[in-house]
Amino acid sequence: MVAYSFNKRFAEPIATGHPATGIVKRQTIRAPRKRHVRPGEAMQIYQGMRTKHCRKIIADQVCVEVRPIELFVAALGYVRFTDTGEAFGITTMLDDFARQDGFLHWADMQAFWQAAHPEAAGHDLSFRGVLIRWEPAQ
Repeated sequence: MVAYSFNKRFAEPIATGHPATGIVKRQTIRAPRKRHVRPGEAMQIYQGMRTKHCRKIIADQVCVEVRPIELFVAALGYVRFTDTGEAFGITTMLDDFARQDGFLHWADMQAFWQAAHPEAAGHDLSFRGVLIRWEPAQ
């Protein structure tokens, strides 16, 4: 079973839904690593892993999708799935994507990424990784 740790700001959107939008976060964007969860596998979702404040946010979930993704979060931005080439940069689509990821809108997601990666803020601030989606275990 693969476990993922989340920032405190995402605990409520994962557990009950974003306080402003009501949308439950059921996806995460992660950097490449040796082994990510695979579709059909169980996954554990924590806040503060490797700290004394570690807690499980919700019961085990089941991965339903893992896709390679590229984000360009500077200026207007875009999202591109590198396995199919599907891309979008329309504001309404970017806002919808950001809400699914636990943000209020695209600008909120951009601000989070720029704060998390200040070394890249003056550059194109692109990120390549994987998008992982999950559903509650049956």
